[in-house]
Formats: sequence, C-alpha cells, structure tokens
Amino acid sequence: MRTLLYSSQTYDRESFLAADVPSDVELHFQPARLTLDTVALADQYEVVCAFINDDLGAPVLERLAAGGTRLIALRSAGFNHVDLPAAKRLGLEVVRVPAYSPHAVAEHAVALIMSLNRHLHRAYNRTRDGDFTLHGLTGFDLVGKTVGVVGTGQIGATFARIMAGFGCRLLAYDPCPAEQVEALGARYLPLEQVLAESQIISLHCPLNEHTRHLINRQSLSGMQRGAMLINTGRGALVDTPALIEALKSGQLGYLGLDVYEEEAQLFFEDRSDLPLQDDVLARLLTFPNVVVTAHQAFLTREALGAIAQTTLDNIRCWAAGTPQNQV
Repeated sequence: MRTLLYSSQTYDRESFLAADVPSDVELHFQPARLTLDTVALADQYEVVCAFINDDLGAPVLERLAAGGTRLIALRSAGFNHVDLPAAKRLGLEVVRVPAYSPHAVAEHAVALIMSLNRHLHRAYNRTRDGDFTLHGLTGFDLVGKTVGVVGTGQIGATFARIMAGFGCRLLAYDPCPAEQVEALGARYLPLEQVLAESQIISLHCPLNEHTRHLINRQSLSGMQRGAMLINTGRGALVDTPALIEALKSGQLGYLGLDVYEEEAQLFFEDRSDLPLQDDVLARLLTFPNVVVTAHQAFLTREALGAIAQTTLDNIRCWAAGTPQNQV
C-alpha cells in the first residue's frame, strides 16, 4: 500500500522508519502541508497520513477520493480538522491515534507553568546578556495553590497527578468525571466556578462546537485577577484577541501557549528570516509574561514512537479488514 505522509518532518521519518513497518506498506514522506494546492501529490496513494494542520475539508477529501485514496490515517488524537460527513459520503475511512503519551503533553504543560512562574525565559535571556540582577523574577510556591484542570481525559488526568505531587489543590471540569482524578482529591465543579477559584488553569479538552472559544472575554473576566492560563490542547479553545485584552489590563497574569488558533500557516516551519505577518501573534509575543511554544508538547521520543507504531498498526488492521481506532 502506497502511503503518503503529509507535513512530515525529520523526526517523523526517523520514528516511522524505526517502527515495525508492514512489508506491504510503502512509505513516502512529503514535507508540504496537505491543501488544495498540494492534494495532487497524493494521486494513486491508497493511504494518506495527515497531521493536525493539514486541510481535510470536503474539497480536499473529494480530490483525494478521486485520486484513489481510501484511508485517512491521522497522526493525532484530535480530528476536528476532518470533515467527517464528507469522508463518510466519499467512502473514506478515517483512523486516528487516540493515545500515544499523555505524559508528553502533561509534562510540557507543567514546564510552561514552571517557566512562567519562575520567569525562566526572562532569566535565560538576561544572564546571556551579562545581566545577573534578580529584579522582576520573583515567583511563587506551587504548594497549596489551586489548579483548575479543564478536561480530564488521559492527558488531563496525568497533568492532575503531577500537580497533586506539587501539593496543589485540584479543581476539575469535565462532563464525564474521572474516578482516577477524584481519587487525587480533585473536586468537579461547573466551569465558571473552576475558573473563579483557580490560580492556575490548564486546558486539556478536545475542540468541538461546545468548546470553541471556551475561554473568551466573559470567562476571562470571571477568573481571579492575575491568574495563569495554560493551553496545550487546541488553539481555538481560546479567543486570542480576548487574551490580549486580559493581558493588557492585568486580569490575566501569565499565559502559556503551545497551540495557536491560526498556527497552520506558521508552525513547523522556519520563518526566522521573514517578518511575522500575524499581528495577533506578534502582539502576544511582546508580553513578558507570555511563553509561546510551537506545538511541541507531543515531541518526545516515546510519543513519536507510539504515534508511528499506532499509525502503522491502524493501516495494517484496515488492510486486513479489521479496522481499529476509527473516528
């Protein structure tokens, strides 16, 4: 089966070639993002392997189906970028990687918290310039602080367990409470109450019609003044212009983002020699209490290996007529 991996980076090639590749699977790596302009590259490929910022809307899916593609194998857990009704209409099977390493994303969320709290990004730049003063670098002890976990699936539960280890008080919001999170002493409350009582809020929920812009001007106004917000989920969980307003007013004290609503045209590319055309992101990057990473929370050796092997297993099972991890 000819399989084309769109949006593939060096680490994708390394992790897939190191995995157990079925003898009948022929892997081809394409660094370009899947769009209407690049979809023709997939002609005669039975399997297309897509990542989070690839375009899997109806026009692209129609072109893929016409070119002979039969399976969309996602290298991600999220599938909000796939037009599922169109895929079903076209007879395209869609499979995903429901879990790879919840520790990777959860630990990155904690890294953002620690960097923001102890101002590590500012201290690093300062000492490299020979400035060894400490003014403006005061942080706070995590022990005893209230942490709100929004979304308590595998990643959210792992994050909650880490923060419990710091001695934090846990609040949680999820339509389906998790026993393992309750066992940590977490209390499930309505979202408004979680936001109002938490000093640190971390988003770990999927993106759908109910969670799009879950954090907006109104919800930000209900948070404690000076609270910290972390998003390692999906960029559209937050209304970014509203974040800028909250940062300017001081209502939001710290912001850590690994995802951005308009990241598709930016992330995973070296644009250091070009002017940043995204005015909203450019404004975010001017704040000293903001840390933005380019969707790297998943990027550990363990997670990459699990993504590659699960994706290949998904292709193998589909070819055998016993599909798994269907969307």
